[in-house]
Amino acid sequence: MKAVRIVLEQETANYRKPTSFQLKESYPLPPPSTVIGMVHNICGFDEYIPMDVSIQGSYFSRHLDLFTRYEFKNGMTYDQTRHQLKVDEYGVVEGPGYTELLVDVNLMIHIIPKEEAYLDIIFESFLNPREYISLGRREDIASIKEVKMVNINKGKLEEDIELDPNIKAYIKCSDLEDNSIILQGGASGVSYRGTKFKLNKNYQLQNIKNKTIRNWSKVDVIYTSHINIVEDSYALLDEDGNPIFVL
Repeated sequence: MKAVRIVLEQETANYRKPTSFQLKESYPLPPPSTVIGMVHNICGFDEYIPMDVSIQGSYFSRHLDLFTRYEFKNGMTYDQTRHQLKVDEYGVVEGPGYTELLVDVNLMIHIIPKEEAYLDIIFESFLNPREYISLGRREDIASIKEVKMVNINKGKLEEDIELDPNIKAYIKCSDLEDNSIILQGGASGVSYRGTKFKLNKNYQLQNIKNKTIRNWSKVDVIYTSHINIVEDSYALLDEDGNPIFVL
């Protein structure tokens, strides 16, 4: 099995949680849907290409960025006691909003298309992009530090692999059930140390009552650090020894 490994940096980024509005909260790492969307945009794919991804990385700090927020309700006429702006006969509320930004982001992403025929397209598209690459918001520019085609092998470990404690990753909950991956530093009685997320990966369009909606496929993950893959367990590694946590 092969993958395209991408190492990138971002000065700031927001990987927005879908349910956050006035405060646009960010996931700590980009979810699979965000990474897959970036790949499709850069490669110019006009239909979904099935793929898996592995997402690892870190950031230095968080801060809040202020923006002007506009709210309106369909059909609500202007009322000077509650609206700051008038557009024709309709009212708009103007007020402050906040975006949570991750600062100094570093990521290592493995892209594993189901069909290896797409590997060369993905590799060339990131090596020679047709436009600037962003991940998260459109303005969250990604500086690409490495693009490499790598082999992936699953083998039995002869010794423990302990990741740098500063490196975080999304790991599928199901991959933690056999105890081959140990999360160090957990409290007594706690099965998995970290934060559990249900992340979007891909979607299918579905028509409900004459409305087209996105029916998302989700993956249950633990966001965690201090990751140790134990001796004699089976693990996916790229050719440079980097572990891969397939999503």
